[in-house]
Amino acid sequence: MSTVFCEKLKKEATALAFQPIPGPLGEKIMNEISEEAWQMWIGQQTILINEYRLVLTDPKARQFLRDEMQKFLFG
Repeated sequence: MSTVFCEKLKKEATALAFQPIPGPLGEKIMNEISEEAWQMWIGQQTILINEYRLVLTDPKARQFLRDEMQKFLFG
């Protein structure tokens, strides 16, 4: 079980077991975000999907979630 310095929590914590999304952003999340912070994001994402009634097949909805994820994890 490896650890990472989590940018969201500002502490050493358990690293993610796998890259959660593809591409450079996924690599950044893998290297800088802990499992605990990622689970916090999953909860926040669920709230956003329900509150805004997002349809995830819509590219605008996916981009909105991606932007919110970056703000939540790194902002």
